[in-house]
Amino acid sequence: MLVLTVIQGPDKGRTFELPDNEPQMIGRSSESLPLSDGTVSRRHAELTPDKGEWYLRDLGSQNATLVNGVRIEPNARVKLKPGDQIRAGMTLFSFGRTVKRIDPQVRMLRDDQVDTSIERALSSEDSVILALDGDTRAGTALGATISGGANSHLRVLYRLTTLVSTLPERERLFEGIFDLIFSELKPERAVLLIDEGDGPAPAVVRFAAKSPPGKQPPIDVSRTILQHVLDKGEGILASNAMSDERFRKGDSVQRLAIRSAMCVPVRSAGRTFGAIYADSSIGAGAFSADQLALMTAIGQQTGLALSHLELLSQKLQTERLAAIGQTVASLSHSIKNILQGLRGGADVVEMGLRKDDLKVSRGGWPILKRNLDRIIALTLNMLAFSRQRTLEIELTKVQPLLEDCASLLADQCKLRGVALIVDVDPDTPPVPIDAAQVHQALMNLISNAVEAVEAKTGVVTVRAKFIPETPGRLNGKGQFRVDIIDNGPGIPPDLQRRIFEPFFTTKGLRGTGLGLAVTRRIIESHDGKVLLTSTPGKGATFSVVLPVDPAAAIDPSATADTRQRPDTPWRAGQ
Repeated sequence: MLVLTVIQGPDKGRTFELPDNEPQMIGRSSESLPLSDGTVSRRHAELTPDKGEWYLRDLGSQNATLVNGVRIEPNARVKLKPGDQIRAGMTLFSFGRTVKRIDPQVRMLRDDQVDTSIERALSSEDSVILALDGDTRAGTALGATISGGANSHLRVLYRLTTLVSTLPERERLFEGIFDLIFSELKPERAVLLIDEGDGPAPAVVRFAAKSPPGKQPPIDVSRTILQHVLDKGEGILASNAMSDERFRKGDSVQRLAIRSAMCVPVRSAGRTFGAIYADSSIGAGAFSADQLALMTAIGQQTGLALSHLELLSQKLQTERLAAIGQTVASLSHSIKNILQGLRGGADVVEMGLRKDDLKVSRGGWPILKRNLDRIIALTLNMLAFSRQRTLEIELTKVQPLLEDCASLLADQCKLRGVALIVDVDPDTPPVPIDAAQVHQALMNLISNAVEAVEAKTGVVTVRAKFIPETPGRLNGKGQFRVDIIDNGPGIPPDLQRRIFEPFFTTKGLRGTGLGLAVTRRIIESHDGKVLLTSTPGKGATFSVVLPVDPAAAIDPSATADTRQRPDTPWRAGQ
C-alpha cells in the first residue's frame, strides 16, 4: 500500500493511504484528502494511478506544487517514486510505501470518512461516571443514568491508578490494561493500536474465548470508527452499527455485522498515541454509555502512563549522557597524566640511547614501568566497572593469593622504602571465591595503602584470617576477613562517605577514582562487605569480609595453588 505522510505543516503526522485504482485529490474541497492548511487551494493537485505507477498533476493551484523542490508546471504530469517529497502550500508530504507491522490477527479495512455528527461521543477530557444508587444527575457524560455501579467504577479506577502509578514496562502496562478491560467490560475481543510514526499498528490483541493459536478469526477493525477516534480525540460507542444511520458510509461496519463496538483514544496532553478497540456481538451484550465513559478513562490513563514512560526514558537518557560525559572527562584526565609520564620516561630512555649511555636509559625505565602499571590497572578497573562479570568460584588458598599481590608491589615498596607485611592465620582454609576478581580488589586496596604511607617510615600490613560460623553474623556463616592496615595520614570523616563513589579520588592527578568503586562491586558480588576504619593522623584500615559456607567440602589438592605455606609472615620491600 502506498501512502502520503505529512511531514511538515498544520497536519504533520497524518497519513493518507492511496488505493490502487482511485485517483486522489490534494486540496481543501470536500472530495479531496482533508487538509487544514489554508495555503492549499481547494483543488490543488491530483494523484493518478496508471499501470502500477503514480503521477502527480498540478491543477492550476495558487501557490504551486513542487516535487523534491522543483515546481510542476500547471497540468503537467510528473511520475512519482517512493521517497519523493511533495509540497503544496505549507504542507510537505512524503510519498512512499507503508512499513506498518503486520499482525495476522488484525485486519485494517479502509472506509469512507465517518459522519462527524455522532450522538454518542465522549471526549477524553470528560469525567468518568461515578454512580450513586438510583440517582440521575444532569451534566454527566452522555447524560447517562447513574445507577448502583459507583462502587464498581471506583474499584476499576483504583486498580487502574495503581497500575499506572507503578510505571511498569510498556508490555507489562499493556497486559495489565487488557486484564482490566476484559475483567470489567467483558468484550469478546479487543486490540490496542499504537502509532509509532508509521500509522496505528497492533500492540496487543486479545480474545475472550480461548482457542488454539491460529484458530481465532482475525479482528477486522473498522477504519471508519478508528479514524474518527484518532482525528477527533473522542471515544465513540456504536450500540447497533448495522441499523445506525451514522455509520451508513462505513463499508466495514456493514460488512462485519458489528453489533456493539467501543473505540477510545489513548491520549494525553493533546497527543494521541493510538486507540483501544473492543467489540462484542449483540448476543454477548451491548456496551453501555457508562462503559464507554469507563473505557475512555482507561484510554486516557494509558496515554498518561505512556507519556510518563517517555519522560522517564528521556530523563534516563539525559542522566546516562551526563554520566558518560563525566566518565570521559575523568578518564581523559587520568589517561593524559599517565601518557605524560610515559612520554617523560621515553624521553629519558631516548636520550640515553642517543648518547649511547645505558645508565641514563636505565634511569628512564622505572618511569616507563610505573606508568605502564598505572594504565594497565586503569584498563582493568574500567573493564570491571563497565560490566558485571559472571563469578567463577573455586576453592582458593589465601596466602599465595596475597603473596602474589605483594610481589607485584615489591619494586614500588623497595623504591619508596615501605614495609609490606603479609600475615595469614595458619588456620585459614581455602575459600570459595573468584580468585581473579578478588585479586584485583585486593590489589586496589593494597596499592592504595602503599601510596598513602610516608616513604621510609611507611608500613602496610595485610592480615587474613578465618572466623568460624557465628550465629547472627552474615546469615550465620563463617567469615573470611582481610584487613589492610597502614600508618598513613588517615581519611577525614567528611571524605569517608564518598571514597567509594566512582571517579572520586583524594590522590589528585595520580588517581582515577575507580579503584575503590570496583573493589566494592567485586566484594559485594561475593555477598561480602568492604569496611573502613580511620582516624586522621593514625592511619586507615580497609577490611574485606566474605561469607564462607563451613559445610563446603575443602580439598587442598584442588585449590588454585598448592605451594607450602611458610610459618613466618611474608615481607616485601625490606
